[in-house]
Amino acid sequence: MDGYPLVTGPMGSLAAPQQGRSMRATSTFREGPDGLYDPTAPPKSDLEEKSNRDNFRVPAGQTHVLMDVEGPGVITHMWITFLGPEAHPWAKDGSANHQEMLLRIYWDGSDRPGVEAPVGDFFGGCFGKRSEVISTAVITEGGDSYNCFWHMPFQKSARVEIVNQSEKPISLLYYNIDWIKRDSLPADTPYFYAQYTQAYPLETGKPYTLLETTGKGHYVGTVFSVRTRSPYWFGEGDEMVTIDGEAIPSVWGTGTEDYFLCAWGLERVLTPYFGVPYFDQWGIVGGHTSAYRWHVNDPFVFQESIKVQFETFGWIAPDENPEYRAMSWNPREDDYASVAFWYQTGTPTFAARAPYDRKLPSIERSVVLAYELDYGQKNTLDTDELPRLEYDGRRERKITEKEVQRYPEHFDFPVLYVPGNGLGADALEVPFTVSEKEPLRLLINMGQGPDLGIYEVSVDGVKLGGPMDFYAPKVESREYHFLDFWPDPGTYVLRLDCVGKNHLSSGYGLIIESVRLRERRPRVKEMAHDRDKDWRTTPIYYEGT
Repeated sequence: MDGYPLVTGPMGSLAAPQQGRSMRATSTFREGPDGLYDPTAPPKSDLEEKSNRDNFRVPAGQTHVLMDVEGPGVITHMWITFLGPEAHPWAKDGSANHQEMLLRIYWDGSDRPGVEAPVGDFFGGCFGKRSEVISTAVITEGGDSYNCFWHMPFQKSARVEIVNQSEKPISLLYYNIDWIKRDSLPADTPYFYAQYTQAYPLETGKPYTLLETTGKGHYVGTVFSVRTRSPYWFGEGDEMVTIDGEAIPSVWGTGTEDYFLCAWGLERVLTPYFGVPYFDQWGIVGGHTSAYRWHVNDPFVFQESIKVQFETFGWIAPDENPEYRAMSWNPREDDYASVAFWYQTGTPTFAARAPYDRKLPSIERSVVLAYELDYGQKNTLDTDELPRLEYDGRRERKITEKEVQRYPEHFDFPVLYVPGNGLGADALEVPFTVSEKEPLRLLINMGQGPDLGIYEVSVDGVKLGGPMDFYAPKVESREYHFLDFWPDPGTYVLRLDCVGKNHLSSGYGLIIESVRLRERRPRVKEMAHDRDKDWRTTPIYYEGT
C-alpha cells in the first residue's frame, strides 16, 4: 500500500504528518527599552542574572494573563508552578493557595470562559491542598508542577488567565503554554470546556449535578471532592448520565467508588485514567476524599444534551436515622465540589459558575490549640523562627522540655512537642469548654513520628478508646476520634497518659495540635436519640462502617 499506513493511538499518530506550526506562551523574561517586562520583546538570553527572572508576582485581587493569541490553533500542553501557601524566604507572609486562584480560558472572544475552575481542582488537587497526580490528562508532580495535556482547539482566539482571589499574592508564577497554530480547523471542531461547581452542603436527598448542557459533544472527565459531615461511608450513590433528554438515564452506575474504577470503598491510588490523590481517614466526621476519572477511551457521547449527576446516599450513624439504626441507604448532607470536563460544538447552556468563596465552611464548634496552653514552652507565635526539625529516623538534637514547632505541610496550626520521659511518667492535660448542650464529636489532631510513644486518652477520668501508637517513620498528622455525646455546659479536661512505646520508636514523645469539638448534622439534634444518655457510664462512638 502506498503512502502512510493507518496509525492509531498517541504513539502511532506521531508517525503521521503533522499540520501547523508550534508556538508557546511563556513567562520567560522579556526586557523592554525601559528594562521592564515587555511581552512583545524577544526573550532575554544573556549572561545577566535578570535573564532568569522568568516569573511574576500577582497581587491580591489582580488577574494575570498567561496567553492571548489569535487562531486557528490548538493548545496541547500547559505547565504552571508557583510558591505554596506557607511562609517562604521569598514570601515571608505566605502566598495564595491554589484553591484561591481561578483559572479561566476564553475561546473566540466570548465574554464567558469556556474553562473556569480553581487551579488546584482543575489539576486534580482539591481542598486547597497540594496533591500529587500522575495520570494521562493531568500530571502534578510532587504536588507543585501543574501539567495539563488536554487538547483545546479554537478558531479565532484563546485567552488564558489566572485570577488571584486570595488576600495574599501569587508568588513566583512560572508557566509555559504550548500550542499549534493552524491554517484552519474543520467547522465542526468541538471546543474544550471545564466547569467547577460546589454545594456546601448538598440539600438532603437531592442528587449532585456536575453538568447539564444542551448541544452535541462528549463528556471526558471528572474531578470530584467530598468533605463528610456524617460518620460512616458516604459513597453508595450511583452516577447517573442522562443523554439526549431520555426519561431514565441510560448510563446508571453501581456506586461512587465504582465510577472511579475502585471497589469496596476508596483509597489513595494514582493511575493513568483514574485515581484518588487525597484520602485522609475512613468514615469520620470531617473526612476528605478527592478523586479523578478521565474518559479518554470511553467518553459519554451526546447528540442533543447531557446531564451528569451523582446520587448522594450512603451509610449513616444510628443517631441520624429516624428509626435509630445504621443502614446503607440514607440521604446525606456532605460537602461536594467538582470539575466537569467535556467537548462540545457551539456554546454550552450550563449556567453554573465558580463561586468566589470556595473554602469549606468550618464544622468546628471548638478548637483548643495545644501550643497556646501555658506549659512553659520555649517559643510562642511571637517568635518568627520557630524550630522545625527534619526527621531522618532520629532527631537532630535532644529536646528536654516542651516546645512549639511548625509543620505547615501537615498541620494548619503550630503543634506542641512533648519529649516524653518514659512509661508512666508522662501525662498531658488539655481543658476544653462546652457552652451549649448539643450533639458533638470529640477528637484530637495529633502527630505521628519516629520518636513518639503510645498513649491513652480520658476525659474527666473516663477512659476513651484503646492505646494509640503514635510511631511512624516520619512525621505525619492524623485525627483520633473518640466520642459522640451531648455534654452539659462546663469545662472538661482531656488527659493523655503514656503507656509505652513501639519497639521501633526512639522515644516516648508526643505531638499534639488541638483538641476539637466538631458539630454533627442538624438532624442529629432534631432527632435527639442520644440526648439524655450518660456518656460517662456508656461512652458512644459511631465508628465508620
